[in-house]
Amino acid sequence: MKKALSNWLLRVSGWKKGDIGENVPKCVICVAPHTSNWDFVIGKLFYVSIGRKASFLIKKEWFFFPFNLLLGSMGGIPVDRKKNKSVTDQMAEEFNKRHTFHLAITPEGTRKMATEWKRGFYYIALKANVPILLAYIDYKKKEVGVKTLFYPTGDVDADINTIRSYYQGVTARHPANFIET
Repeated sequence: MKKALSNWLLRVSGWKKGDIGENVPKCVICVAPHTSNWDFVIGKLFYVSIGRKASFLIKKEWFFFPFNLLLGSMGGIPVDRKKNKSVTDQMAEEFNKRHTFHLAITPEGTRKMATEWKRGFYYIALKANVPILLAYIDYKKKEVGVKTLFYPTGDVDADINTIRSYYQGVTARHPANFIET
């Protein structure tokens, strides 16, 4: 039911699905570009429409009744930045606890223009020993999909440059807020 409804909502809103990528049990999903709140809606519809469930990080302060029920059912994971453990360590533990786990993260970390990508998504994948699924939302083509499955090598700078190169030519909702390289 959810899959069919998500497919229908994408279709009636004019969106088409690109490649869906390899379905692996665990991965970090790098979602770019991220310049609008609509990115979450479109990305979530896409992932549900292909029969997969993605989790996402959200400040633990948002997890109060009744929002905690809604956010939890949507895959939200509360992050406690005041904990003695880094978010990277907390998420690596989540990957170790679960048989399947897909964690979506926007590397820009904001909807505003970011010249540098935050590297947390990369370090989480590296520490958890999982691949990174490179997902995109292209507003010009009205297409959402997956570019490739990337395995981090540990050479952070080279890997980030390679990952960013996959997003060349992808048009953000607000193009002025997305720097490709």
